[in-house]
Amino acid sequence: MTEEAFQKETAMCRELYQKNKGGCAWGKCKTCGVIPLLYKLHKGVFVEKEEEIKALKKEVFGDDKYL
Repeated sequence: MTEEAFQKETAMCRELYQKNKGGCAWGKCKTCGVIPLLYKLHKGVFVEKEEEIKALKKEVFGDDKYL
């Protein structure tokens, strides 16, 4: 996945996270696997430990208010 596509997709998640207070049409950000999947497709690194996923989501969303 290109950097541009990764940034675009994570921006959509970030916008919905803020707008809908931690959720979107597919569910809650706390239990969603989209961010780890996007990260794997972009960086080639599989993130599976709960604390690593939470840190990654915090980095993408800018906070962990709804996580």
